[in-house]
Amino acid sequence: MLNAIAALKKYITDPTAGLPEEIFRFVTTLTPMVNVDLLVRDGDGRVLLTWRDDLGGGWHIPGGIVRLNETLADRLAKTAAKELGCTAEFSESPVEVKEFIFPELAERSHFISFLYSAKLTSAPPAELHSISGKAAPGQYRWFGSAPEDLLSYHNYYRKYLNTRSLS
Repeated sequence: MLNAIAALKKYITDPTAGLPEEIFRFVTTLTPMVNVDLLVRDGDGRVLLTWRDDLGGGWHIPGGIVRLNETLADRLAKTAAKELGCTAEFSESPVEVKEFIFPELAERSHFISFLYSAKLTSAPPAELHSISGKAAPGQYRWFGSAPEDLLSYHNYYRKYLNTRSLS
């Protein structure tokens, strides 16, 4: 057992920067993941979603897994930068904390998700804006309601996507 752990540690150079994909996937078979999701609205109440080709393909609320020794606030800012290519301000407290369990999945089956309201403070790159048709991974689009091709694991969030304002 100790040999296996030592072998894994050779591939994890800095856990605060994230894990190699294969090790991350393995870890998700053992323990819940903590993540933040960004509910970004514009002045018209539309919600910003990004496209993913993995996990079945579809639109999703941008989010990210919290790294070792990282605060939720730091992960929120890094997620805005990485997934949207911009900066944002976030609500002081989460809009909702939700546990997601997908027992039918072998990997990525258990999450503790913190949904934060967010407002962009800089614009996402124009070249990543998907206006219509099939989107490419990483592209974004503004929606006034939940799209039909929302990733199934974000179906719970439809109540936020079909409402123009939060209470």
